[in-house]
Amino acid sequence: MIEICEVGPRDGLQNECKMISSDIKVELITRLIHAGIRNIEAVSFVNPKVVPQMADAEEVLKLLPKDKNVRYGGLVLSRSGLERALKTDIDFLHVVTTTSDAFNQKNAKRTVEQAVDELSKVIIEGSESGKGVAGVLGTAFGCPFEGEVPLTRVLSVAEKFIEAGCTEITLADTTGMANPIQVQTVVSAFYKQFGKEFSLGLHFHNTRGLGLANTLAGYQAGVRRFDSSIAGLGGCPFAPKAVGNVCTEDMVNMFRGMGVETGADLNQLLDTAKWMETNMDRPLDGMLMKAGIA
Repeated sequence: MIEICEVGPRDGLQNECKMISSDIKVELITRLIHAGIRNIEAVSFVNPKVVPQMADAEEVLKLLPKDKNVRYGGLVLSRSGLERALKTDIDFLHVVTTTSDAFNQKNAKRTVEQAVDELSKVIIEGSESGKGVAGVLGTAFGCPFEGEVPLTRVLSVAEKFIEAGCTEITLADTTGMANPIQVQTVVSAFYKQFGKEFSLGLHFHNTRGLGLANTLAGYQAGVRRFDSSIAGLGGCPFAPKAVGNVCTEDMVNMFRGMGVETGADLNQLLDTAKWMETNMDRPLDGMLMKAGIA
């Protein structure tokens, strides 16, 4: 059974020029729930001046349907983000750092070590406040500025986040630099250090057309939790050339063809992707919405 973490409402929309209303975001999330998605990264608690698309996090959370079987996650990058998140009923904090000093210095004016020190305190406080906490490690498969990021550094950051209280780790390919063999190597090293019982997720971008190939490599290496975005929406305002995430309906279609259960209704996902394309007023990247279900 695959667990999908749908990141379209957050990672999918954050880089879009067209401002999407809170009502449309809520309808998108509601449609995804009706399609069987149970883990949704719904909002981001970041500086609204830097990422204006995510300025309405609190409003969106107030409007969302309440369902004990649905988990809502919110991205947190800093202490101020944590303070905002703790005033809401968000279920899970997605605490994010990159593992590249060059990337961190360019975008956050701090080293990885400085980020981990600050965010470890955020993780501890979030956990003590009764929130679930997942650690998301960006540039885990390479950095657009630094190139190769040492695997030892990725594992070291994961270890510190786990020690601080994260019950899940997601390794993110921020700008789509990963390849399938690398994915298997990284996943194998993670499981060797932390054990296969620890919840590991993977987050891929389709920048170089390898998103689904990398997802399959992760699956074959034992991972069962994957981030994806409806209609292939996505990108990062801080990462050059970071195009869309792995497309949710395309990924579900791949696993469906393999006989692997995802719990998602493919027809409803496809309808939602087409509906979202209408709302975005531009063609979106999903392939299945163009080809149809075989």
